Amino acid sequence: MRDTPPWRNLDGCTPRSGAPKNTLGRVYLVGSGPGDPELLTVKAVRLLAEAEAVVFDHLVGDAITALIPASARRIYAGKEAGRHTLPQRDINQVLIDLAREGLRVVRLKGGDPSIFGRVGEEMEALAAAGIPYDIVPGITAAAGAAAYTGFPLTHRDHAQTLVLTTGHRQDGSINLDWEALARPGQTLVIYMGLGALPEICDGLIHHGLPPSTPASVIQQASTPEQRYVTATLATLAARVAKAGLQPPSLIVVGEVVALQQTLAQLGSGGETAASPAQSSLGGIPVTQELAGLVASL
Repeated sequence: MRDTPPWRNLDGCTPRSGAPKNTLGRVYLVGSGPGDPELLTVKAVRLLAEAEAVVFDHLVGDAITALIPASARRIYAGKEAGRHTLPQRDINQVLIDLAREGLRVVRLKGGDPSIFGRVGEEMEALAAAGIPYDIVPGITAAAGAAAYTGFPLTHRDHAQTLVLTTGHRQDGSINLDWEALARPGQTLVIYMGLGALPEICDGLIHHGLPPSTPASVIQQASTPEQRYVTATLATLAARVAKAGLQPPSLIVVGEVVALQQTLAQLGSGGETAASPAQSSLGGIPVTQELAGLVASL
């Protein structure tokens, strides 16, 4: 055990003066949604307003952290691609230490905490330490990205299965169940896969998906900085590289992606602009090449 908890020197945060509280605090593992602060749940907003300490990740934007009370302790836990301010075990200890002070702690995560948010490890650590906690779901990035780009994740005619997976590299390799991911008739959403995009596209094609399968990469979904590239599996990686998209980005593969152009045409008199939801945020459609595919759906 450290003599000094790892959060004491973060962002100038220091413990409050006075004797510690005699009762344990409580930790709320809260999803902040995909980025648009208006997509926060009512419960998330209330818990933030009542928080005495907030531990938040890189994916939580300024518009959401602005809701943290001035009186609350703010601890930045980082976790940018390839750069972690705190290892996960230290984040776990931060939550335990704050709760042992008797504080009302909000652990604020991007999207939904239960979907690739490592919330399971935090739950285990809190339970082992005897710290009470609650999980507050949020809108996951996949739902936000699809909605703000203008296509559904499922469709009765095109995708009756939705698969969420992570493309995050571990030890320089991609550990994916290619046979399951390359099945037809489903929508595949890959989190944290942008760095391995060429290998992912090649792997899906090699395991049976047609090179012409519609696919998209969506950057900073549901924020004013949202940008996306829509292409096919065969051309997506090159077009994304040319456009210069960066993390955080999602990869979406499946026939539903092509519906974005169809729905945009129906809703805007035949123009192939961004969807109304995306336009209202200032999102930028980088490139689309699916006109020839739409007629075949």
